[in-house]
Amino acid sequence: MKESICLGIESTAHTFGIGIITDRSKVLANVSDSFKTVKGGLIPHELGVHHDEVKDKVLKNALEKAKIKLNDINLVSFSQGPGIAPALIVGLRFAKYISKKINVPVVGVNHCVAHLEIGKLLTKSKDPVLLYASGANTQIIAYESGKYRIFGETLDQGIGNFIDSFARYIGMGFPGGPKIEKLALKGKNYVELPYVVKGMDVSFSGILTNLKVKYDSKKYRIEDLCHSLQETVFAMLVEVAERAMAHTGKKELLLGGGVACNKRLQEMCNIMCKERKAKLFVPENQFLVDNGVNIAWLGILMGKIAKRNHKGIDIKPYERTDDIKVMWK
Repeated sequence: MKESICLGIESTAHTFGIGIITDRSKVLANVSDSFKTVKGGLIPHELGVHHDEVKDKVLKNALEKAKIKLNDINLVSFSQGPGIAPALIVGLRFAKYISKKINVPVVGVNHCVAHLEIGKLLTKSKDPVLLYASGANTQIIAYESGKYRIFGETLDQGIGNFIDSFARYIGMGFPGGPKIEKLALKGKNYVELPYVVKGMDVSFSGILTNLKVKYDSKKYRIEDLCHSLQETVFAMLVEVAERAMAHTGKKELLLGGGVACNKRLQEMCNIMCKERKAKLFVPENQFLVDNGVNIAWLGILMGKIAKRNHKGIDIKPYERTDDIKVMWK
């Protein structure tokens, strides 16, 4: 039987990506182009302009890397949410355009669930708790009773946005996370910061204000502040992830999201898992950050509800992980 091939379009935030994967889980291509700045952060309108400008080039490069033609695609999927509306709209329109051009079904998928499903596929984890740490999202997720339930989450901004905000405040461009990580490696002294865990939820806004005040005081080395930032907020995430594992009885922790590329966060999670006699699973960085393969694989899983008629297919900027009924398990 001939394998089915899905083309996935990712456009929730700073990255416009196209991934191509088969229903036999063979990754054929994973190509992206990300919005960057020398100074300042994300401006929604500019994201939309960026994605619109690069979409054709990214598609061309993805097809060339996969060594296939557009007509070889059997299904198109796109990230319908959560995300930034002007960016999501570009992905939606491009997905509909391709679907109509080659006469194949199209399906909108949840960006957060896509991170979880690709992680499970590539690491062979079976029933994990997902620590999902990205720019706009910070959630502790696990499957229970037909849905991916959120056992804990941020009460304000996502951890990636928090780190980027501090990086922007001290004069760095976007993305700031990798730059903060490099500075943190040079930190020698821990500077006490607020530790904000409320039940199973976390909060970063007060920590950000505290960091800004300390930075402006000129009393602390920037390297020490970056080191302390990571040690504090990563400990918060590990705490709530461990509590979710204890509550659910699950013995696997899966990392997802761009912030999960951070080696210190991985190290702290690994220590916790070893102490619990649990297993830690970490996909390659290219599948932790926003990318089209995540979206394509969830498209494969949800292919039975894909439509050729585009009526009713739209973006969902505020869609939550636990809004999705997991029909494919």
